[in-house]
Amino acid sequence: MLVLAKAALGAAATLLVAGVWVFGEGVIRVDVDESRPGGNHIHFWVPATTVSAGLRLTPRRHLVGVAAQMRPYLPLLRELSKELQKYPNAELVDVRDSSNHVHIAVEQGRLYLDAVTEKDNVHINFPVQTITDVANRLEDVAPAI
Repeated sequence: MLVLAKAALGAAATLLVAGVWVFGEGVIRVDVDESRPGGNHIHFWVPATTVSAGLRLTPRRHLVGVAAQMRPYLPLLRELSKELQKYPNAELVDVRDSSNHVHIAVEQGRLYLDAVTEKDNVHINFPVQTITDVANRLEDVAPAI
């Protein structure tokens, strides 16, 4: 009985550590609502770690083409991420007209992208660090100039 209790405790501790690691980088949240009849409603949350892990697990040959196209923009992505981390709470864009609203802000180290129109509502937020992770991985596989 004692061995079974120790095994259960070990399994629970392993799950706890794995959960902390997976959700440690934060969560990417995507919410899309179409207001038209029969419109789609998409809501999902994904641990930000899946982006980093996914880019590491993706075979290099599949990333080389994308990385080559992104090569000129990678320094911009890296610098953007670095600067956004300096301003953990900042409003970047807030544009409104009679029926549309676009809002981009950084709050507590997360980038929030919100677009609301008469037909669609799109809300995306993710940790700013995710931009750095993507830029780093693409830079690793980008062909040298």
